[in-house]
Amino acid sequence: MTAVVDSQAKLPEDREIEELARALDDAVAAGRELDEPGAQRVVAALHRALDDAHRAALVRMVRRLREDERGKELLFELVDDPAVRMVLLMHGIIRPDPMTLARQALDEVSPQLQSHGGDVELSHIEDGVAYVRLSGACNGCSMSAVTMRNGVEEALREKVPGIAGVEVLPNEPGPALIPLSDVGLRRAEPEKGWIRSLPIVGFELDRITAVELRPDGGPEVSAIVVNLGGQLSAYVNQCAHLAMPLDGAELDTSDGSLTCEWHGYCFDALSGECRTLPGTQLEQLPLRVEDGDVWIRAGE
Repeated sequence: MTAVVDSQAKLPEDREIEELARALDDAVAAGRELDEPGAQRVVAALHRALDDAHRAALVRMVRRLREDERGKELLFELVDDPAVRMVLLMHGIIRPDPMTLARQALDEVSPQLQSHGGDVELSHIEDGVAYVRLSGACNGCSMSAVTMRNGVEEALREKVPGIAGVEVLPNEPGPALIPLSDVGLRRAEPEKGWIRSLPIVGFELDRITAVELRPDGGPEVSAIVVNLGGQLSAYVNQCAHLAMPLDGAELDTSDGSLTCEWHGYCFDALSGECRTLPGTQLEQLPLRVEDGDVWIRAGE
């Protein structure tokens, strides 16, 4: 049998992801509103059968792609497509990673904390424990550190499967991003793990600079320093996609993005958050400026 394709018809792949999702939601809602119980059962059975068939095919496709090195790379690229990602998430073939879910949960609770002068920052998740930093608690605020912590833990337990508790980390002295206009001259004894890289004038405005860091007693670390509009941020010189070097990446000052030259993964230049695949993060290195030199922590 020969299929006839209307060349003027709008194909599903040409439609926006929001339109496809809305059409799916409308179809499911319409099925639930059918008057006859028998008709509802038929629609539900059809829905389950289609889901099972689609999931079985998708699982086979994903497994085959993962068995081949080129297939793995293609799979990374396919997951970036919103429509593909939506379908894989719907069928449980991929799941949002805990860090992404945790950040989403904290985004919801942050406005309440900020209204009381506080805030929360997620550091990492390990063995079911979320490690966070709290700021702005107490000091005359109606929300204490204990109340903040309890609210954060409640939000994370509700939204992130597997979270068993929350640990509050001490706030680090000094930000990771340093406005150059605010640089002061102060002298401090070298601390363990901190390495002097280059004088601050060695990091050109709106440029990426590669540096090699040699911690005492540790392996050499290849890093990059991004100077975006006078703010510095340091990262391990590896893309979060396939660990390719980033010193040749494109820095776009118009939208504050950093784009890997190898496969086009796009990151926020100042936070390291991946814009192409949310939940993926460049490994950021703490940075500070002392006596006109830039120091980066690359060891324990």
